[in-house]
Amino acid sequence: MAGTPPANDSDADSPATGVGGDTSSEDPAKRESPDDESGAERPTDGGGARTTREQRVIIASVIASTFFVGFGGGVIFPILPNLGVVLGISPFMVGLILSANRFSRLFANAPAGILVDRIGTRTPFVVGLFVQAVATSGYVIAYLAPLPEFWFMSARVIWGLGSALVFATAYTIAADVSDANSRGTSMGVIRGGIIFGFPTGLVIGGIVSEVWGSIAAFVIATLFALIASLLAYRTVPETHVEGAPRGAVKPWDVDTTITSLTVGLVNFTVLFAYIGALFATLVLFLEYHSIGVFGFDAQGTSGIFMAVTVIAAAVFMFLGGYVTDRRGSRVPTLLFFLGIMFVGFLLLARAGSLWTLTIACVFIGAGQGGTSGPLMALLADLTPNERMGRATGTNNVLGDIGGGLGPMLSLPLVDVVGFWPVYAACAVMPVIAGVVLVFGVYSETGQFSPTTETVTAGGGSVADD
Repeated sequence: MAGTPPANDSDADSPATGVGGDTSSEDPAKRESPDDESGAERPTDGGGARTTREQRVIIASVIASTFFVGFGGGVIFPILPNLGVVLGISPFMVGLILSANRFSRLFANAPAGILVDRIGTRTPFVVGLFVQAVATSGYVIAYLAPLPEFWFMSARVIWGLGSALVFATAYTIAADVSDANSRGTSMGVIRGGIIFGFPTGLVIGGIVSEVWGSIAAFVIATLFALIASLLAYRTVPETHVEGAPRGAVKPWDVDTTITSLTVGLVNFTVLFAYIGALFATLVLFLEYHSIGVFGFDAQGTSGIFMAVTVIAAAVFMFLGGYVTDRRGSRVPTLLFFLGIMFVGFLLLARAGSLWTLTIACVFIGAGQGGTSGPLMALLADLTPNERMGRATGTNNVLGDIGGGLGPMLSLPLVDVVGFWPVYAACAVMPVIAGVVLVFGVYSETGQFSPTTETVTAGGGSVADD
């Protein structure tokens, strides 16, 4: 498992030892990885190899970098649905553009994870941030140049390629520098840092574009993305691979273990509803119900509501991870927050006023956020350190399928059946996620709610006994 190499790698080629396996004579930090045929020394447990202060500095650097670059991800959401009308872009094409980064990242996630396990985290992280900065500048070109659909689509595709590198490295860094007692909190704050950049981008996209124009919003997001690239270059060290690259990590070695697929499918269902449906349709929902705040129209108001939703998510990402670290178990907290998300979408389906919409958005954000940190911690608990990059890539692939399909389905369906049937259908998604989670964890560990101590002692898979 990430951070603490397991006695049993259930998804590698080594034989299983199970809970009863005798590993007392072997130093886990020095145990040779089955993937590491190149002779390169594998880093020891990140949590044990570094002081607490060093861990916090690394985590803080990653948070700051992903926060600044995240502006470019959020800035386009409040602008493009209405801008599409002005520029003559169809609703389907708007949905496709908003989803394009997820589809390009879909194809880049697995290679990015393999690259991280092969060469390490620092170089892919810095390069990924710079690629996202370049992509954000493409929004300015799209606004000014002919064929705006082409330029917006190109910018989103390039953004997705960069974010695949950033996501794979950020979570792997968190796994490298944490252990079972701090992993949930570390994953929560990393994910919170990524997600806090997004609502800031939503505010820039909604409010700044309304006051100073869309170009100003795009330029500001581009500048902050460049700052993120420079910050990462100066402050983020290598955490994953020491010495020569791992030659045994093959370009086609995609992680398809039960753990990766379970976590990825939960991510799929949550992001389908959260990003794919809610964020893609919120500005249209506000226009339909004539809801506005602080004198802003639907575009500016949507940025504020999206920000409220994502801020709630970011807060509960940290709290959810912290609770699972203290309780020593991930599954009960995950099920609780999936239930909160279910309630939020039911409230949204019947919302028609400012206050009911606010409550629904807070519930949805809290539910999504409360699952994110513990979900990534669960993945790290059950995944050997040397495979964490690939496991993260698989998780991101499935999450991006969900987030990408959402806008393509929800925007046309809203035109046909209206808002409440779409949102009611989205309420079912967290329920499906809960079922997948429970049975997937049981298949991998032999328990419905394993503790972190159990999976640590059992090498990540009690079921392999």
